[in-house]
Amino acid sequence: MKIRIAGLIENSFVDGDGVRFAIFTQGCQRKCKGCQNPMTHDFNGGKIFEVEEVIKKFQSMRLISGITLTGGEPLCQIKAVTEIAIAAKKFNLSVWCYTGYTFENLIDKTFSDKFFTADEVKNFLNYVDVLVDGAFIESQKDLTLQFRGSTNQRLIDVQRSLDQKKIIEWALT
Repeated sequence: MKIRIAGLIENSFVDGDGVRFAIFTQGCQRKCKGCQNPMTHDFNGGKIFEVEEVIKKFQSMRLISGITLTGGEPLCQIKAVTEIAIAAKKFNLSVWCYTGYTFENLIDKTFSDKFFTADEVKNFLNYVDVLVDGAFIESQKDLTLQFRGSTNQRLIDVQRSLDQKKIIEWALT
C-alpha cells in the first residue's frame, strides 16, 4: 500500500505530547485560510512512500513516545493511515491525529465522505489515542493553545470518549 506524504519529522516536540514521529500527509480539501501547512493541500504534491517504509522508519526510533498523523488531511488516505496506526499500537506507541473533521461527524454512523466510509473511520478511531479535531479558523487563532491553532479545535481522548459515549477532552497529566 502507498501513501502520499508532504514530509516526516523524526523528533517533533510540537505535534502532540512527548517526542513524536510526525507524518505530514499530502492532500487537503479544506485549504483553511492561514493554514500553517499550505504546501500540503495539493493532492498531487509531496512524495509517494510505501506504507511499510514509513512504519520501518518509526519502528527503528527508540526514543519516541508516539506518532502523529497530520497534514494535509490524514483521513483523505484512510486505509494507509489506519495501517500506520495499527503498526504504531503494536509497538506500544501512542497515536495522535489532526483532522479538519469534527469528532461528532466522524462517529455519526450516517456521515459519509468521498474519502472514507463510516466503517473505515470507525475502525481507524479504534487505534487513535488523541484526536485534534476541527478545521483551523484564522479568526479564532490563539498561539497560547497547547497542540492546536484555533479555539474551536479540541484535544479529544478518543478511547475514553468512545467508551463513555461522550466527548472527553484530553489533558496533560
